[in-house]
Amino acid sequence: MTTRFATRHAAMLVCLASLCALAVPAGTAGAADGPKRNVLMIIADDLNTRLGCYGDSTVKSPNVDRIAARGVRFERAYCQYPLCCPSRSSFMTGMRPDTTRVYGNGTYFRENIPNVVSMPQTFQKAGYYVARVGKIYHYGVPGQIGTNGLDDPPSWMEVINPKGREKAEEGNVINLTPSMTNIGGSLTWYKTEGTGEDHTDGLIADAVIKLMEQHKDKPFFLACGFFRPHVPCVASDNFFKEYPPGGVPLPANPAAGLENVPRIALNNLSIYEKLDDEARRTMIRAYFAAESLMDAQCGRVLDALHRLGLDDNTVVLFLGDHGWLLGQHNQWQKMSLFEESAHVPLIICPPKGKTAGQVCKRPVELVDLHRTLADLCGLETPGETEGFTLRPLIEDSGAGWDHAAFSQVSRNAAAADGGKKKGGGKKKGAGSPVMGRSARTERWCYTEWGDDGKYGSELYDYQNDPLQQHNLSSDPGHAGDVKEMKAILHAGPKQAGWKVAE
Repeated sequence: MTTRFATRHAAMLVCLASLCALAVPAGTAGAADGPKRNVLMIIADDLNTRLGCYGDSTVKSPNVDRIAARGVRFERAYCQYPLCCPSRSSFMTGMRPDTTRVYGNGTYFRENIPNVVSMPQTFQKAGYYVARVGKIYHYGVPGQIGTNGLDDPPSWMEVINPKGREKAEEGNVINLTPSMTNIGGSLTWYKTEGTGEDHTDGLIADAVIKLMEQHKDKPFFLACGFFRPHVPCVASDNFFKEYPPGGVPLPANPAAGLENVPRIALNNLSIYEKLDDEARRTMIRAYFAAESLMDAQCGRVLDALHRLGLDDNTVVLFLGDHGWLLGQHNQWQKMSLFEESAHVPLIICPPKGKTAGQVCKRPVELVDLHRTLADLCGLETPGETEGFTLRPLIEDSGAGWDHAAFSQVSRNAAAADGGKKKGGGKKKGAGSPVMGRSARTERWCYTEWGDDGKYGSELYDYQNDPLQQHNLSSDPGHAGDVKEMKAILHAGPKQAGWKVAE
C-alpha cells in the first residue's frame, strides 16, 4: 500500500464513520417548514462564459439561456482556482484552496481536512436523497470517464458513472498541439456521427432523468456533472454543423499588451504562438460544438424536471467549474488569472421566486455556493464554511455587497524568466512554487505574483479595459488604485474591503 493510498484510505474510514452520524431523520437539521426544496445542480466542465445569455452572439446555448431567463445570472462570478480539482474541492466544501490545500489535480481534499462537511453531506444531514451522475469532484478526462475518478464517497448515497461512444472512439482524437502529449490537457478535438445522445453527456442526462423520476416524491439533491466542453472537445456532427468554419470568430489582436504582463502570468506561450489561424479556428469551433452538445443534454434534464411537475419546488443551479481561454492573450485553456480563465458562468433559480431574468453585477465566488444552497433550502451549514450566502443578491440583484472575489493559481518560479539568471546558468530557487493571487471588485482586477508581487503585478480597469489589454500596475497615475486594491488583496476575503460605487 503506497503512502498516498494509505492516507486516502484512512481519510475514507474517518469520513464514512462521520457519515453515520449525519444520517438523521428527515425534517430535522434546521429544514424549513413545509415541503423541502429539491436541488438540481448542473456543472459543465471547463466552460467559460461564451454563452448566449452572457452576450455571445455566436454560441448557441438555448437551454442554459432559458435557465438564465428563469433565475439570477451572476455577471461577475469567479472560481477560486482555475483548475478542476482545486476549484471543485473548494466549492463542494465551501472552503478556500488555502484551507483544502488542493493546488493540483492529484490531491484528495480529505487527506488535508478529513472531517470537513461537504455540500452534499449538509443535505444528507437534512434527510435528503443525495446522488451524483458524472463529474462532480475531479476526474481525469478522458482517461477516467466511466470510473469514480477522485470522488468523495461520503458525499453521496448513490453514484452513476456513464461512459459513452466518444470514450470508445478515443483513438480518433486529433491533437493540434502534438508536443503536448496528454490529450486531456492539450488542444484536441473529434467529430462523431449520431445525435450526441449516445455520448457520455447524453447518458448522464438519461441517468439524471431516471433518478428524478424515481425520487420525485421526496426531497432530493441531484448533482449532474457534464464532461463537455472539456478537451478533447468532442461532439456529434449535427453540433459541428451549427458552426460553419467561416463564421467562427478569432480573438482580435490577442497579443495586445503582453509586453507589460509579467512573464509568469503566461502559460505555454511558445506552444500556442505556433498555432496558425486555421488551427485556432478549428479548436474554437470544436469547443463551441461541445458546448452545444452539453447544452442540449441540459435541455433534456430541464424538460424532465418540468414534465414531472418539479419546477415549483426545485432550486436549479448551473455553473462552470472555471473558465477556458480560447486564444485571448495568446493563451489557451485554464491555469490563468486572466478573466477568461477565472470568470465562470453562474445561474441560480430559486423556485417560485421573483427573480426571472435578473442580472447581478456584484463580484461573487463559487466558494459561496455551499452556504447559499443551504440558506435557500432552510438548512443549517457548518460554522466553518468560508463563503457567504448569495441569498440577498438572489432576492435583490442590486443589493449592497462589500465582498471582493479572490482567485489564485500556482506557478513554478522558472516561469518568471525561464529559470535563467543573467549571464547564463540556472537561477537559484527557480524550481520553487509561486502563487499568483487576484482580488476583483466591480471596477478593478489586481493580481500579485509571489509574496508582495515579487514576480510582478497587474491592475486592470474593467470599466475602460474589459479585455485586460492594459496593465496599469506601474502607471503613476494609478498608484492610488494599486494601493487600494493591494490592501483588499492582503486583507483577504473575510474583510469587507470595498463599497459599491454610487
